[in-house]
Parts: sequence; C-alpha cells; structure tokens
Amino acid sequence: MRHKYIYLVFSKTGTWLSRALNIFSETKYVHASISFDHSFTKMYSFGRTNPDNPFSGGFVEENLYGGVYKKFPKSECLIYKVRVTEDQYYQLQQTVQDFSNNKDLYRYNFLGLFAVLLNKPIKRKNHYFCSQFVSEVLIKGSIYQSKKAPELTVPADLFKVQNKVLIYEGLTQKVYNVV
Repeated sequence: MRHKYIYLVFSKTGTWLSRALNIFSETKYVHASISFDHSFTKMYSFGRTNPDNPFSGGFVEENLYGGVYKKFPKSECLIYKVRVTEDQYYQLQQTVQDFSNNKDLYRYNFLGLFAVLLNKPIKRKNHYFCSQFVSEVLIKGSIYQSKKAPELTVPADLFKVQNKVLIYEGLTQKVYNVV
C-alpha cells in the first residue's frame, strides 16, 4: 500500500485574537491549519480573510510566508507530518476542495469559540473556527477520531492525531525546506 503525507500546522501569530485565546489555552499554539504541500504556501483553515481586518473571517488559503504570518514576523509554529493512505489523502483533498469551491458561503464561528470556553457546542450552518474545521476534515478522512465534537475541538486536541512526526518548531519565517 502506498502512502502520502499531509501536514498539520499549529501557530501563534500575535494577533489580538491569538493573544486572547492564548490566555485560555493549554498550549501556546492556538491556530490550526492543514496542508498537502510541504512548502506551506497553501494551507487551509478558518481565519482572517483580510490580514488587516480581524473581523473579516471565513475559509482561508494561508501561506506561511505571507498574509498574517508576514504581518506578524514573530509568529511561531509547530508542524507535524502525518502519513496517510492514498485513499485518505484524496478524501481529505476533496473535502478541502469542497470548502474552497464554496468559500463565499462560509463564515468564521466567533460565537462557537466562546461556546468552547463554556464547554457548550454550538453548531452553526457554514460557520467554523480553525480547529473545528481541521477536526471535521480529519474525521471525514478517517485520520482522527474523538469523542469530542468538532465544535468543541481546540488545537491541542489535534495533537492526538496518530502517525504524526514532528518536523519543525520555531519562528515561521525560518521554515524552509523542513521536509
């Protein structure tokens, strides 16, 4: 059986939301993204659709060297490589592509973030926050299993993904050719 790799990228940028979430988090990495590309120029998540506007949120294609990461040069990240089967890989890609094809329908789930603090899941149609999105994608791809609903999943929960290998931890601006 042939295998492929995906990448889970956890980050701390220094935005006001990142700093606020860090106060309530068990880990310094409060943002989660998924990538199929080891150059990290195409990562997928829910976050700022405009790096200069903290209230413009939705489905985003991120670049570890641009956007919010460039705006906050002291951003830090933790990157895991996860081995998956070809079938899982294509399922994950298809799920992310479905989000991308309909990105105008999606919004950032600010209300859901606050519900996590109260341990009360709020499922809102077409609304996600970063770890809720990554969790749902990984569940659909049979990569991640959890008794916790995606609406309550925080980035630290995704550290439990199996078959992962740490490939980098440090400043985002120093991530080049880590694979």
